[in-house]
Amino acid sequence: MQALSRRAFARMALAAPAAGWLLPVLAQSGGGTAKLIVGYPAGGTLDTTARHLAEAWRKQGRQCIVDNRAGAAGRIANSQLKRERADGSVLLCTHASALTIYPHVYPRLQYDAAADFAPVSPVVAATCAFAVSSAVPAAVRTMDDYVAWARRTPSGATYASPAAGSVAHFLGYQLSEAGAMKLQHVGYRGSAPAMQDLVGGQIPAYFGFVADFLPYLQQGRIRILGVAAEKRSKFMAGVPTFAEQGFAKIRGGETYGVFAPPGTPEATIRALYESIVAASKDPALRAAFDQVGLEVHTLEPQDYARQIQREREFWGPVVRASGFRSEE
Repeated sequence: MQALSRRAFARMALAAPAAGWLLPVLAQSGGGTAKLIVGYPAGGTLDTTARHLAEAWRKQGRQCIVDNRAGAAGRIANSQLKRERADGSVLLCTHASALTIYPHVYPRLQYDAAADFAPVSPVVAATCAFAVSSAVPAAVRTMDDYVAWARRTPSGATYASPAAGSVAHFLGYQLSEAGAMKLQHVGYRGSAPAMQDLVGGQIPAYFGFVADFLPYLQQGRIRILGVAAEKRSKFMAGVPTFAEQGFAKIRGGETYGVFAPPGTPEATIRALYESIVAASKDPALRAAFDQVGLEVHTLEPQDYARQIQREREFWGPVVRASGFRSEE
């Protein structure tokens, strides 16, 4: 049998379906099981995303465990990726803002957002939305209504977000600028306590993710005034976008994606991407994400890298103009 040249073998590898040849790629680390690192505790949205993906991979015959390394808003886990072997056996699942916003927020970031990550693909997209509580008069039903009310009610011109330095935090800053008003930001430690205070009327307004609001949509205790996306969310189709209401500059969302260590071969990145695309077609996976308000979303590796670069350039001036800088 004639030996294959390296070039011929590479062509065959790229042409082979990911489901067939990726298994060895994901099984090169201990005991044939790959790792998917997550920088947050079990039970959160990012962890849920990683676990659903790992389960879909297991259906494809690829053993993958989720390795939770919580701390410092994911920065510890993010900084670990560059130290892992660049063979596809250890991957990272993180939110894109760790690469787009964190570089502008944290002065002592322990990783290079441009050089220390090889983007594979997003798995899901999370849409941001703006809601008000019972602390805001019932007559406030649109963004124009809210801006008018906040201008004449300085004591109520406060909004919360799940965390200082998050996408939601800076969307609020954009709203403050667009509405020619001064909104005071209150950063919470996660969405759960923020939503509790919003539903209870302790805070007047909240910028968060669609997933935060879904459990409360039928209760009538909060009103969602706008979504910060190019199109309406499928989970709340009756809520207009900011652009539809004349606030086109207020946009921003989040993707939760998979990243490989820098230097990972292009063929391995490609196979990983195709495995995520295959997983995204699993009806069980899509249904699981629907339940938590996340939309399945994939991009080619090069497109994901370009999107992250564009977003990093977009958020830089916004963060600087806000004057926010973390002391961590």
